[in-house]
Amino acid sequence: MIYTTLISAAELSRHLNNPDWLVVDARFSLAEPELGRQNYHTGHIPGAVYAHLNEDLSAPIVPGVTGRHPLPETGAARRFFAGMGVGPGVQVVAYDDQGGALAAARVWWMLRWLGHDAVAVLDGGWQAWQRSACTVSLGVDRRYPRTFTPQPRPEMLVSAAQVEVMRQEAGSVVLDARAPERYRGENETIDPVAGHIPGAHSAPYGGNLNPDGTFRSPEQLRLRYERLLGGVPPEKTAVYCGSGVTSIHNILAMRHAGLGEARLYAGSWSEWIADGTRPVALGAEVG
Repeated sequence: MIYTTLISAAELSRHLNNPDWLVVDARFSLAEPELGRQNYHTGHIPGAVYAHLNEDLSAPIVPGVTGRHPLPETGAARRFFAGMGVGPGVQVVAYDDQGGALAAARVWWMLRWLGHDAVAVLDGGWQAWQRSACTVSLGVDRRYPRTFTPQPRPEMLVSAAQVEVMRQEAGSVVLDARAPERYRGENETIDPVAGHIPGAHSAPYGGNLNPDGTFRSPEQLRLRYERLLGGVPPEKTAVYCGSGVTSIHNILAMRHAGLGEARLYAGSWSEWIADGTRPVALGAEVG
């Protein structure tokens, strides 16, 4: 059996000694970029290796062109994942301390984008592991590199030009995963322009989670996204956030609900506003 969406702390704990299982600690703080690595050193799931959102899971920013967390080229991503031990037959489990949104879901999506399906997010993340009273390790763990030959899936992505079309199409939906106040253009503290892509629906990723940080049930998630999509299939849906990270949480939620594969606008809001000719909307969505 392989895990392709979520896995519980109890199930993961039964496989920690399996050399064909790889745990990735992806904890990260936008406000303090080194905090996740510091937290990894002071305590992590035994055997876990660390992935830094800015350094390992993103390409360098090109000012005025890219968003804040552009995707790496497939070659760079392949080298990183192979170096940490991803290869054929390896089950990967990623976790963070933000319900999967920073940046465990990014690891999940990137590996699937490269053709590696045996990857899941730890449901409830680091907090669930601690609640389960499972053991922790200190310092740094390392794994032997493996041969990883990617089979990229470019169809999982949409460009800004495609989003411009989709936002105006009756048979497509664009979802904004940011908090409602950022969608409305209120209290924007991260990006230099406030607002949202005109026509996009507000779908904050926090709505996928229970109060304890675990995902809601597949049935609850299915009802949520059926309402948000209004009959449009996920395959005709684009998701975005501020920089293409937390939006993946919505893709994961739809997959866990059995609804299908939404597509990622990886540049997201921070790329959209880099071009001043692109339209911007403020306030609540009308219609």
